[in-house]
Amino acid sequence: MKSSEEIKKIAKECILNEYDAIAKMPSRINENFVKVVRILEKLKGRIIVVAIGKSAIIANKLVATFNSIGQPSLFLHATEAIHGDIGIIQKDDVIICISKSGNTPEIKALLPLIIKMDNVLIAMTGNLDSYLSDVSDYIIDVSIDK
Repeated sequence: MKSSEEIKKIAKECILNEYDAIAKMPSRINENFVKVVRILEKLKGRIIVVAIGKSAIIANKLVATFNSIGQPSLFLHATEAIHGDIGIIQKDDVIICISKSGNTPEIKALLPLIIKMDNVLIAMTGNLDSYLSDVSDYIIDVSIDK
């Protein structure tokens, strides 16, 4: 069992890691970010947020937030999408794909299908050298060190 001091040390390190990650985010707000905001401001369709694994939890939270501010949004699980649910995507929808690595097999299988549909594709990834980054129209850098 960890001592009281060890528990406090771990908790403080965790908070400092999160603080450092958040402190680096303002430097990633660039013109690309502004372009994404402009696209979402003019959006006639819905925001479809695609993810798998832990990123899916974040995707669901984003969808809940978008819906609560009046922007119609849906979560699309990458695995379900490649097995038929991709039909939920409509002409005027914007796709936000969240993937830490940007290289998961499911995302790599799904992206060519999304690209054929000619919707705007926005990547939220921690890997700017990934397949997701390469094929997306816009990239939002959400990388973290720890």
